[in-house]
Amino acid sequence: MAKLGEMSLIIKLLAGLILGALLGFVVNDAIMNVAVSIRHILGQIIFFLVPLVIVGYITPAIIRLGEKASKILIFAVALAYCSSVGAALFSMFSGYAIIPHLSIATETETLRKLPEMVFRLDIPPLFPVMSALITALFLGLAIAWTKTRTLADLFMEFEKVISWLVIRILIPILPFFVGLCFMGLAYEGSLTKHLPIFVTMVVLVICGQFIWLAVLYGIGGIVSGRNPSRVFRFYVPAYLTAVGTMSSAATLPVALECARKSPVLSRTMVEFMVPLGATVHLCGSVLTETFFVMTISLIMYGTLPSFGTMVLFCILLGIFAVGAPGVPGGTVVASLGIVTGVLGFDQAGVGLLIAIFALQDSFGTACNVTGDGALTLILDGVFNRNGQLGPMQNSGGIEA
Repeated sequence: MAKLGEMSLIIKLLAGLILGALLGFVVNDAIMNVAVSIRHILGQIIFFLVPLVIVGYITPAIIRLGEKASKILIFAVALAYCSSVGAALFSMFSGYAIIPHLSIATETETLRKLPEMVFRLDIPPLFPVMSALITALFLGLAIAWTKTRTLADLFMEFEKVISWLVIRILIPILPFFVGLCFMGLAYEGSLTKHLPIFVTMVVLVICGQFIWLAVLYGIGGIVSGRNPSRVFRFYVPAYLTAVGTMSSAATLPVALECARKSPVLSRTMVEFMVPLGATVHLCGSVLTETFFVMTISLIMYGTLPSFGTMVLFCILLGIFAVGAPGVPGGTVVASLGIVTGVLGFDQAGVGLLIAIFALQDSFGTACNVTGDGALTLILDGVFNRNGQLGPMQNSGGIEA
């Protein structure tokens, strides 16, 4: 999910991608020696920060949820999680059905070998990513249930520290890391071989996003007993705005205005779910990332991840989508821990994932934003079916 200010990051990532690819076609072995060494160091810094990002974002998110717990809020967050996991599983099954039939060259013998590193600096993380995730979940739940104010305040301050590290260190080095990864791909010859697949990946995930939106609005219509077309037809301006801004935050005013025009949504639910959904509902982003990691796994490592591994990845990805959406750069940055820890991606795989994800990020954001209207419709059907929380927007009544 894109956030305010992410457009400049996307531009930098794309610039790094293009410049790195062009340099990779012309540089000699001596330059690549240095480039591979720098890429390794930048990757070590990124992977060192990932466990800290997990604890720094997930724990405060759980604490805040516990402090503000209410039936509607808990249901809304659970609904967003189910939508994200459902989108990921849909993408997973689609990936197993489609990806093996794509023309993906998996042989590495014909590729040019990268030179050895001139210098090497390893920076081991303080703890593994799965330990970080379990620590964040247990600490967040325990602090929320025990209402330990001191620890709660401590983790809120820790979140500010991690945000500074992300904004000042992690995000600025990402374009360089991506650029160096693509320099390596171009040098090897892998980039030209797989370019048509990258374009196909983007087209397929955009189609998948529209299918998932149709599923969400279909469920919304069934649960609420209202015509879902009387919601999504008003969301066209919000979708187009999200494509242009690549930011859920920047699109929020337009999304609210679009939802308010629907005659089958109550103002109470619109003003509750639409802003909340902009923070916790990332169905389009997780759908995209799931399909991309499967394709990249086949491209880079010669095989698709196992079924059990992908199911675990989807379940955990849903947690990151709900608990850590504030990381600048999108869902893919927040979920680097499980990309490396569960799927076993190395630096080259991570760099390729970040770059390809950036190419379609605006459409993923548009899917996220438009899907919020469907979740609002579902909430209205569960908690406001008879108008007990307020009338429909324009006195349009309930349409079967």
